[in-house]
Amino acid sequence: MGLPFLILLVFACCAHAQQPKSIAPYVPATWKAGAASVIVTPEKNLFMAGYASRKTPAVGKAQDLFAKALALEDEQGGRLVIVTMDLIGVPQAMRRAVAMRAEQQFKLPPAALLMNASHTHSGPGMRTAEPTGEEAKKPLALDAYEYTKALEDKLVAVIGKALADLQPARLTWNRARCGFAMNRRRDYALAPDDPNSKLAPNPNGPVDQEVPALRVESPEGALRAVLFGYACHNTCLGFYNYCGDYAGYAQEYLQANRPGFTALFLMGCGGDQNPYPRRSDVVPGISDLELAQQHGRSLANAVEMAMTVNPRAIRGPIRSAYEEISLDYAKPGKLPHDYPVQVIHLGPDLVIAALGSEVVVDYSLRLKRELAGEAAVWIAGYSNDYTGYMPSLRVQKEGGYEAAAGWAETIEEKIIGKVHELHRRLSEATK
Repeated sequence: MGLPFLILLVFACCAHAQQPKSIAPYVPATWKAGAASVIVTPEKNLFMAGYASRKTPAVGKAQDLFAKALALEDEQGGRLVIVTMDLIGVPQAMRRAVAMRAEQQFKLPPAALLMNASHTHSGPGMRTAEPTGEEAKKPLALDAYEYTKALEDKLVAVIGKALADLQPARLTWNRARCGFAMNRRRDYALAPDDPNSKLAPNPNGPVDQEVPALRVESPEGALRAVLFGYACHNTCLGFYNYCGDYAGYAQEYLQANRPGFTALFLMGCGGDQNPYPRRSDVVPGISDLELAQQHGRSLANAVEMAMTVNPRAIRGPIRSAYEEISLDYAKPGKLPHDYPVQVIHLGPDLVIAALGSEVVVDYSLRLKRELAGEAAVWIAGYSNDYTGYMPSLRVQKEGGYEAAAGWAETIEEKIIGKVHELHRRLSEATK
């Protein structure tokens, strides 16, 4: 055997080893998918969002913040774009402006656009209204407004890039579990009348520790993107540096050593959930940043499992519905709020319900139970709106921080009822 032949054999073996291999070759590649991302880290040190106790601006960054878009197109040409952001929330005015521009520029119906924020507490505060009067004299107020306006442009652009990237693809779905989320409310069953009870967090409280993952691969099997979720506050960190917290690190770890691959985080109903442990003062010898990285690694590992174990085919067509319902406050004098509810069907295989603002975990657990059927069910919070906490009736009756906004006790049934209504409408449309 001559040397030239051996060299050719080595090159052939290496080329063969590098060929992508589908984890679900039995799933037809009937979709088109595209992904894009853009850095949204502020160039200036703005006031940070999430903690009222922080009185000074950011001092730098530990990690860049991103907005990412996943575009899907079914065989009939129906499209869906999911935009995820390493930010505190989705201001409703920004959602409406981006949806309007996406419809004008890309013919994307507003119901086919889902915007979700990771709720990192290490991102900038945003401002959709231009400061006037004395506020206009404050440089940081104007900077926050200019950042938000520039962000709107970036979001429209990243939607366009994802749509321009549409290529043949295969979609699969599955779920795993990750255990660091814990109910942060005190145990009202053990101390129902003690508002100062230290029985928090509550390891016996309700949680949703599922990690759903939608895998996107090329017809040849190359992994192109994953959309994954978790229901837990991004509150490992309390410092003055921009960072995506555990969700930012999970995305970073998943993308490492995978050129051209995009990982997108879809926040779940984590309004009353915190990561534990979450403070360096209770874990000697480890920093808050290291805790965020540890939790990010745990979540990334769960996503890897969900992407590879027993993949479930996702078929078309895409069906989506979006409506805003009027939610009332119990407190007199407070105007009702227009609250967004969105339901998406990916064929008969996956139902996604996206709810606005800081939804507590009861909504996710209830909707997954009530919508259970042949299709998998995925519930997202922090979507299309950011107006504070959305408590369940249980949380309202218990009281506490998440119930402080003073909503009427009808809101849970209104929200759940609208999800069911939109779900039925989409189901009937596919018959």
